[in-house]
Formats: sequence, C-alpha cells, structure tokens
Amino acid sequence: MAAPTLDVTANLVWHKQVPQKVSIVVWRLLKDRLPTKTNLHRRGIAHVTDTLCVSGCGKEESASHLFLHCQVFGSIWQHIRSWIGMTGVDTDNVREHFQQFIHYAGYSKARRSFLQLLWLLCVWLVWNEQNNRLFKNTETSIEQLLDKAKFHSLWWLKANKTTFVYDSQSWWSNPFYCPGID
Repeated sequence: MAAPTLDVTANLVWHKQVPQKVSIVVWRLLKDRLPTKTNLHRRGIAHVTDTLCVSGCGKEESASHLFLHCQVFGSIWQHIRSWIGMTGVDTDNVREHFQQFIHYAGYSKARRSFLQLLWLLCVWLVWNEQNNRLFKNTETSIEQLLDKAKFHSLWWLKANKTTFVYDSQSWWSNPFYCPGID
C-alpha cells in the first residue's frame, strides 16, 4: 500500500473537537517540522551527541522513533488500543500510522472521528511529555499518560457536545459504549 499523501493526511489534523494548538503540532509532525533532536541536529542547532531520545532508551530522537518506536513513548499506542478494545500493528511511517489508526476496520463516521481525536491527543501528550522531560526534568509514567488520554478525550468531547452526558467511570470502562461513537 502506498503511503498516504501529505495533502490527504494533513486535512485530517483539523478536528472541530480538538484544540487548534494540538492540530498545529500534528501538522508540523506530519511535515517533519517538529523540533525533535534529530531535526535540530540536521539544521545545525544541536550537536550529534545531543540527539538521543529523552526517554533514555538510547536511540536517536527522530519523529518516527519518538511517536512510534520508542519503548517508552511509542508504547502509548498499545495501551490506547487495549483500552478501546482494538488490535493492530504499528507501521514505520507516522502518516501511515495516522491513517491506519483512524480507518481501522472501516468503522462509522462517528467512530472514525473519535479515533482521529484520540490519535491527535496521543501525539499531543507524547510531545508534551517529551518537553516536560527535557525542559522541566519531570517524568510521567505511560500509565499516567493513558489516564490523561482518557480524561482529555472525555473532556474534549463534553466541551463540544452538550448532550454527551457520560461520566468518567463509563468512559474509562468502555468509551465505545457511549452513544454517538459506536
């Protein structure tokens, strides 16, 4: 399968229930314009010795490593899929991963919209965690990031859909049970 074009994928970063700052980060990610350590080195801003991933995994911090392959940050996808009851395999390409995650098994438009929101949110959480580790010397566990994903997804949906009346307990246990998503 050919990699999705940037134009097709870039249109999916703009989601009415997602804050614009999140979409901007994802848009920059898809264009390979996030200031990852590898990108900073390529632009002559960082030295080659400063390109290792902030997670401590020992690998170079490229966008695909940080968001997909890092043993720490990349594991968010398996945790998310486990929470929502999906299975899947991660690709090597960020754009393909985005497309694959959203269009998993050809679900309804509402479910695809939720999966899109969830993917954008996870990228945002990983990027913030990378920055917190780098600049604030603080560390959040992957389980705490999963809890943040659950909380923020519920918060974003409730903020934009007044008829979304489900509590956190229902959301945590089975988000697809909530009407409007399944």
